[in-house]
Amino acid sequence: MAKVGILSMQRIVNYGSFLQAYGLKMLLEKSGHNVEFVDYHTGKPLISESRFQMPGPFFKVRKVFKAFQYDAPWKHRIQFVLYKKQYAGKYLPILGIRPEMNYLPELDALVIGSDEVFNCIQSNPNVGYSLELFGKNQRAKKLLTYAASFGNTTMEKLRQYHKDREIGWYLKRFDAISVRDRNSGRIVRELTGVTPEYHLDPVLAYDYIGECGLIPQIKTKERYLILYAYSGRISREINDWIIAYAKKKGIKVYSFGGIHRCADHFIDCSPFDVLAYFQNAEAVITDTFHGTIFSIITKRKFVTVICKSTGNSYGNEEKLSDLLERTGLPDRVAGTVNEIEAVLERAIDYTAVDKIINAERVKTLVYLKKQIGCYGEEEHG
Repeated sequence: MAKVGILSMQRIVNYGSFLQAYGLKMLLEKSGHNVEFVDYHTGKPLISESRFQMPGPFFKVRKVFKAFQYDAPWKHRIQFVLYKKQYAGKYLPILGIRPEMNYLPELDALVIGSDEVFNCIQSNPNVGYSLELFGKNQRAKKLLTYAASFGNTTMEKLRQYHKDREIGWYLKRFDAISVRDRNSGRIVRELTGVTPEYHLDPVLAYDYIGECGLIPQIKTKERYLILYAYSGRISREINDWIIAYAKKKGIKVYSFGGIHRCADHFIDCSPFDVLAYFQNAEAVITDTFHGTIFSIITKRKFVTVICKSTGNSYGNEEKLSDLLERTGLPDRVAGTVNEIEAVLERAIDYTAVDKIINAERVKTLVYLKKQIGCYGEEEHG
């Protein structure tokens, strides 16, 4: 039995970050390993947006002030701030994460991933430019990744900020590299000369619906669609369309993780409750990677809204297009508001999707057993 660490985005206040971390933990524990989460020291972001960007009292005040500026009902704005404030205390203990940081522990193996652990050219001060996410100073006998992603960090950005050689040097030190998208695979190939393995995000790789006993049964008296999107990223035009569509269908609009003018209710609940709500939704509109995955594993009618990157702004076109192609669902994308209803009304063959996902789950178990299972058996008898 190996002592295995997971270095990921597990402390980020985000349902997708939680569920991918929990899913990978379950996959590793199912193989008989002792699993703990590992933290990293944040670095200064390479992209600077303001002098109040770094973590601290000014940054927290700025975040709260920004939340109250979103175009959403005042009640939802207050609920959103409370959700953000209480999230860590409520849900991180479920992962076994304590308030004290767990830096650089001694391990048999360290798995870096999933999530955007390699997205180093960005402005988020909760991550910054931290080479510990690339294995620097880590004290593990074996170093590997699982479904790691560079997010919207591209080869061009790495060269622009003169980080390509440094990142390449650290990538070459890994014993095995697994990525979740084409962009990340291209970067690894170009910087190391090695073609990485491709695997699905842990929320897909772990069978939440079939195996997780923490998802409750939730019944509501009203029919609803889910809007799962980041606050402030859904346009006024799409907000107006959702209001009209929900009225036409006689359904309510529930929002999770973000607040929006078109929503009737902002739901503050556990990550497992989110999946329960998805299971009963009439439809889902999302602009996020994990919102798309939640829709797939609960077999919902859904549409994914693509937000393109412009300059240093954070887009999602690469990772979402890649995810939908890998799951056989490239036709679930809406580039404009005029396409949303047609996509929502289009049927989905989830039998074909399940075949793809089940095959990928086998690949995941084979990879983890090869890289950690055999290693653990060899080392610990």
